[in-house]
Amino acid sequence: QVHLVESGGGLVQPGGSLGLSCVASGFTFSTYTLTWVRQAPGKGLEWLSDINKSGRSTYYADSVKGRFTISRDNAKNTVYLQLNSLKPEDTAVYFCAKKWGTSNDYWGQGTRVTVSS
Repeated sequence: QVHLVESGGGLVQPGGSLGLSCVASGFTFSTYTLTWVRQAPGKGLEWLSDINKSGRSTYYADSVKGRFTISRDNAKNTVYLQLNSLKPEDTAVYFCAKKWGTSNDYWGQGTRVTVSS
């Protein structure tokens, strides 16, 4: 059974940083692209970043490029998202997901990030 569990969210001041983690189980982690998506209050899902199975290729939405960094540790079945230079508009629930083709077939439960002074 596939499980994805995010952690690391919390309250941070504008300009601050947070590190999110997503631990996966139930599938061969190193053979899949992983993705991070967020949902701000009252808004739809926003794709943030993908990382390919080796970790050598990463992709970012323009809204987070240069501020967020995705990485993975295949030995630990974990994908990370480092959030820097946070803005109030980054307030959202952050989800990791396993990619299947062009879709995401399994999701974590999310971790909440609140950026506020």
